[in-house]
Amino acid sequence: MNRNTTFSFTLVPSREQEQALRRHVGAARFAFNQCLRLVVNALESKQQADKSAEQTKVPWSGFDLINAFNAWKRSNEAGVDDKGPGLVWRAEVCQQVFEEAAVDLGRALEAFSAGRKGERQGKPPRFPRFKRKATARQSFRLRNKGSGTAVAIRVGEGEQARMVRLPKLGSVRVRESTRRLRRMLRKGRAKILFATVSTREGGSWRVSLNVQASPLHIERRAGRGEALPVGIDRGLKTFAVLADAAGKELERIESPRPLRRLLPKLRRQSRALSRKQQGSRNRHRARQRLSQMHGRIRNIRHDFLHRNSSRLAQTHGHLVIEQLSISGLIRTRLARSIADSAWALFGTLLAYKAAWYGAELTVADRFYPSTRRCAACGTVGGALNLSERILSLQQLWSRGRPRRQRRSVPGAVSASYSVRCLASRRREARGDAKRLWRGELWRKLRVERA
Repeated sequence: MNRNTTFSFTLVPSREQEQALRRHVGAARFAFNQCLRLVVNALESKQQADKSAEQTKVPWSGFDLINAFNAWKRSNEAGVDDKGPGLVWRAEVCQQVFEEAAVDLGRALEAFSAGRKGERQGKPPRFPRFKRKATARQSFRLRNKGSGTAVAIRVGEGEQARMVRLPKLGSVRVRESTRRLRRMLRKGRAKILFATVSTREGGSWRVSLNVQASPLHIERRAGRGEALPVGIDRGLKTFAVLADAAGKELERIESPRPLRRLLPKLRRQSRALSRKQQGSRNRHRARQRLSQMHGRIRNIRHDFLHRNSSRLAQTHGHLVIEQLSISGLIRTRLARSIADSAWALFGTLLAYKAAWYGAELTVADRFYPSTRRCAACGTVGGALNLSERILSLQQLWSRGRPRRQRRSVPGAVSASYSVRCLASRRREARGDAKRLWRGELWRKLRVERA
């Protein structure tokens, strides 16, 4: 089974190439807005038309939008020059930019329709809006046409190893090494599907190559012995606690919390930006410094998540993670800390990397009481407040003292234990409570400890 991955490089374009990149960004934004204008005009004419008259066809899918835009750009409405009617500057950019912008709009319209019909989970998407030059993300996408040595997008030709060749743009230098991708392409283990060029913080250009690669080598997916379940309990101060089914804590991963650590600098730069005059060069520089700070926070967080998710998928054969209602937790007073930890992104990365490296990933049920369940006896306690860091089992008394355990470790232990007892524990809960009063469960624990 093939896997999709991405290789990202920093572009080092010349002055002429940078101008061409900006023309392609503007062309993508123009095509998106013009296709949306054609959809809006068709909807308005359809509403105003008489019922007996022929209904106007509204271009809705990506294929229909491409045909509608191609017909418009060759008409008199697009402009007229010495060569005839049509869009005057359409030959200065790659035609794939127009097509990919129409495809993006088609996906947005399909998502809007699915949300209106109730076929899409989550919050229903709104109708697409026109893109503005000041606020829209500066990016465009190119497909890789051709096969063999005649492909449109090539990486590292001849002595120019750090180079990416793009249609209509030519060879553009990159800053990072392309050795790994070139080796995969040379051996036929990868194929470039498309390239996305965008701007990042500080005005730098990046190219992201979406690659369809072969599965990892069998040695990298080799078995790790008996795949014992390892539970992962996510937190805020401590990012994650790993424990096995026996209740032994294996690892404690501390969270870098980049937003919390760099928040004073972020606030200082935000105040500095608000003091600058509108439209001045100093305001532009302050806005770039603030954007670079946001990018640094994001890069620290993503680097931490990628490193730990890859390491866990490579070193453990069976991982168990708890399903959390992050969209509901993000509305609480802990929203900033939860967003800084990026729980949802960590789960997404762990899911596809576990499939890459041959590890099994089990997602425990959202309503499984992992925090309130004792890892040793399986007793479920009452509701816990956010300030309670220790799980106290008031039912089990030994020599006048309650049994105590850390709160974070039982969550991970119970998550790992839930692989085989997620459904059975619910049925046995009432039986455990009855046997608890008779002392049967307590005698069983004493025998196991002895």
